[in-house]
Amino acid sequence: MRATLSDFIDVPNVYPAGRLDLDSEGLMLLTDNGRLQARIADPRHKLPKTYLVQIEGEAADSSLAVLRRGIQLKDGLTLPAEVERIADPHLWPRDPPIRLRRNVPDCWIKLMICEGRNRQVRRMTAAIGYPTLRLVRWSIGAWAINGVRPGEWRFQTA
Repeated sequence: MRATLSDFIDVPNVYPAGRLDLDSEGLMLLTDNGRLQARIADPRHKLPKTYLVQIEGEAADSSLAVLRRGIQLKDGLTLPAEVERIADPHLWPRDPPIRLRRNVPDCWIKLMICEGRNRQVRRMTAAIGYPTLRLVRWSIGAWAINGVRPGEWRFQTA
C-alpha cells in the first residue's frame, strides 16, 4: 500500500491544494480553508507555479523560445511559460535516483506556468525534444519550498 499525506502529517482537517504526480517532488500546500484551496487549485485563477526541471539533453535557446510562446499539446495550446536555463540547483538526493546515461548530457531549467494540466511540465519538455528526468515544484504563488527539507513541513499563514 502506498503512503499518503496523512502518514507524514499529523494535522487533522487539512487537504492538499493542487496535486503532485507520484514521480514529482517538491512543494505541496495543505490547507483547512476551502476558499483558499479552491483559489490555489482552480486553473481559472492562474496562480503561477515554478518548477526546477532536470531534462535529458542540452536545451537549445530555440527550444526554450517555443515554451515562451506556448506549445501545442494534445489537449490544446499552453499559455506562454517563463523559462530559463539554470545551474545545477544541488538539491537533496532523489529516492529512487533518476536514470542518467553516461553518454547523454542533461541540464536544468526553471519553468513557471500558470496552468495545471495533467503532467503538463513533462509533456511540454517532451514536446520540444527534452524528456524530463526530475521535476521539483519550487513555488506556488508566494509560497516557496525555501528551507523545508523533504518530509518536513511548517505552518504558514495565508
